[in-house]
Amino acid sequence: MTYPPSGTALREPGTDLPSAPVPAQRGGVRTAAERLRAAATTEPGRLQIMGAALALLVVVFGAVTFLEISGRASSADDVVTRSQPLSADAASIYRSLADADTMAASGFLAGAQEPPDVLARYDADIKEASRLLVEAAASTDASTSSHREITTLSELLPEYTGLVERARANNRQGLPLGGAYLRYANQKMTGELLPAAERLHAEETGRLATDSADARRFPFLSLGVGVVALAALVWMQRRNYRRTNRVFNHGLLAATAAATVVLLWLAVGHTMARADLRSAMVQGQESLDVLNKARINSLKARSNENLTLVARGAVLTPDGTRDQYETDYSTGMKELGAQLRSAKELADDSTGREPVGDAMDSVSEWQERHRKARTTDDRGEYDSALRQIIGPENSTGQSFERVDDALEKALAHEQDEFDAAAEDGRGALGGLPIGAAVLAVLGAAAAVVGVNRRLSEYR
Repeated sequence: MTYPPSGTALREPGTDLPSAPVPAQRGGVRTAAERLRAAATTEPGRLQIMGAALALLVVVFGAVTFLEISGRASSADDVVTRSQPLSADAASIYRSLADADTMAASGFLAGAQEPPDVLARYDADIKEASRLLVEAAASTDASTSSHREITTLSELLPEYTGLVERARANNRQGLPLGGAYLRYANQKMTGELLPAAERLHAEETGRLATDSADARRFPFLSLGVGVVALAALVWMQRRNYRRTNRVFNHGLLAATAAATVVLLWLAVGHTMARADLRSAMVQGQESLDVLNKARINSLKARSNENLTLVARGAVLTPDGTRDQYETDYSTGMKELGAQLRSAKELADDSTGREPVGDAMDSVSEWQERHRKARTTDDRGEYDSALRQIIGPENSTGQSFERVDDALEKALAHEQDEFDAAAEDGRGALGGLPIGAAVLAVLGAAAAVVGVNRRLSEYR
């Protein structure tokens, strides 16, 4: 009788398919399981199993820490190098556009020959906005809403500047059509450009908040695995002591020390990073947001103040009872006052509070001078009112400049505060992912060495 070769399956008559495949893989798993059970019945076998498990647990601790903290370090880096700078650039775009609109109105009021400093500031604002739009476009993905807003701004800005140039050309010729072009330019700025810039700023500020929150998320998984690994190492040393009456196993002790260092580094480092990044957002970014809004409202209020004289009552509120620009001026100044009070409360030191206090004093002076100018204009004394608005002495323009300078100083201080705190937060996570991985590998190796030292006693 002949038999089929060993390891081949029997075939059904008339077919090429085996009748029952040999379960080689399942047999291999079963054999390995039997060997593992057999090894677990002896002390050397148990030591080998526990040593492998300890080494694996320490390596897993290092790997999980590396992955979790790498993600948080990346988010912290984004806060410092990407999202916050983009948020600041978006605010600068808004400010540049609002300031350009204010300068256009101020230059128009000055007459046919605009003051060189006003014209130069307008040109600088337009160039700055254009430059920042190009940089922002290069730093954002084309599929994001931010990129769409940047595209909108890039398309609308030439339309706005064209309208301003038409207003200037007509104004130089003494044609009243210049005022209409300027009002149309202002409508395009306030109705289209500034809302797009505001949406861009909101989008980038939201991204900043997301990056900061991601960086501050507590690494519960890493800490949990670390506690389990440390507990397993301590248990192994206790077991070794109870069976051999030896206090220390150098390999296990080194593995325990490595795991402890990683766990403490993880807990302390991330706690410090969380505190610094939270400080950057609460004491820095919140103040920056309020101050940016305050400065923008001051620019819009100044523009509306100028346009009140340009329009001379030609633009009324929907109910037809009040001047639209004067109404918008009053609304903007109320918002400005509220924002300055909020900014003073958020400032955490005298260096931050002092310029805000100066701005508040200048706002009060501005409002008082504005009331006098409006009274003068209402009496029909246009030229005198014009001097009170744009004149070189005791004018609302001087008060506005003092407000703007104070807010610029406050913004610079808060930006420095944010940068320092965010950089500290990023630095607290620096080196932790690589350090945890290296220490985990060394700890796993030390655990294997310690167990092997114990195994050598059975040979």
